[in-house]
Amino acid sequence: MKKIIICTALLACASLTGCASIVNGTSQPVSVNTAPIQGAKCCLKNNKGVWYINKTPGSVVVHRSYGDLTVTCSKKGYKTSSVKVKSHTKGMAFGNAVFGGVVGAGVDVADGAAYDYPSNVHVSMKK
Repeated sequence: MKKIIICTALLACASLTGCASIVNGTSQPVSVNTAPIQGAKCCLKNNKGVWYINKTPGSVVVHRSYGDLTVTCSKKGYKTSSVKVKSHTKGMAFGNAVFGGVVGAGVDVADGAAYDYPSNVHVSMKK
């Protein structure tokens, strides 16, 4: 009887985690470039947080989210420029809904693991 209770408890705990959360996590690296201009400072922002790159080209690890990622870059002598990057739902999220159930899919959606941003973002800057 004790083994059945322990196995049931472990199974219940395992079902509370999402597949994408386990496989890819809730964060991802994003690289920003402002070519041909170098050395711009950039701020990346979504509904999960704010991250900074001190010098382009550069990279930072952001928290995944359903919401857009706004990338704003500035450099002395140039106009401040912004780009909105849309997140995309990963195919794994749909598989999780089918095989992992509603709870697993719900966890992935809530923690952002079901989404992905492009790994490279270009921000055009003008004098």
